[in-house]
Amino acid sequence: MPRNEGCLLITGASSGLGSEMARRFSASHRLILAGRDEARLQRTRSTCHSPERQLIWRHDLMDVEGIAGQLGDFLAINGVHVIGLVHSAAHLSVLPLRSLTPDMVLDTFRANVFAAMELVRTLTKKRINQQRLGAVVFVSSIASQFGAKGFSAYSASKGALDALMKSLAVELAPGVRVNSVLPGALRTAMTESMFDDPGMADRLAADYPLGIGVPADIVDAVEFLLSEKARWITGQQLVVDGGRTTNITA
Repeated sequence: MPRNEGCLLITGASSGLGSEMARRFSASHRLILAGRDEARLQRTRSTCHSPERQLIWRHDLMDVEGIAGQLGDFLAINGVHVIGLVHSAAHLSVLPLRSLTPDMVLDTFRANVFAAMELVRTLTKKRINQQRLGAVVFVSSIASQFGAKGFSAYSASKGALDALMKSLAVELAPGVRVNSVLPGALRTAMTESMFDDPGMADRLAADYPLGIGVPADIVDAVEFLLSEKARWITGQQLVVDGGRTTNITA
């Protein structure tokens, strides 16, 4: 394989949106599939185009302090650099405020915000990534804009992620474009328990003018923001939610 090849780095690639993006983007890019479960990452890689070309970086993003050293070593050993980053990994615990502890909230912020910041910080270092990073997409949520019972820690972390995105878009321009995609309700492994509740599923279906989304709807948006078709777009929150946040019907 050629040395010093450009790759897309996808976090959370072992399941859900991350694995869907891996399958799609592997048709046109070499990938670094990031996650903490080696076996699940291997399964994702097996579904990719040219699986032998795709790389696996096993790292628990809760270990924020270890990101720079381990990712730097990984890029050097494999002779690659990162041209695009998609932070799809997320930590979600639906709990009322009375049940939350500071450690639970910190875990949510580590995975959803601190890891995103450290990944970008690492990949903008010339000695690590040769100033090759060109586009960043954070997978946020409409929960960053609207309240929901039990979502206080998750919503706060996604709000922080979007605020981080806007500041990085200004700080890293013009070399790096930074945007967020804000999905509505999707059927993924992380949300399947919500759809298992018939009452919740019916309520969600009624609230979404275009119906419940599928992962491909979000993958399309991320693919656009990574591409040259979005060359004049940065600092934006792209809402992809089937009209949910526009629907004020009681």
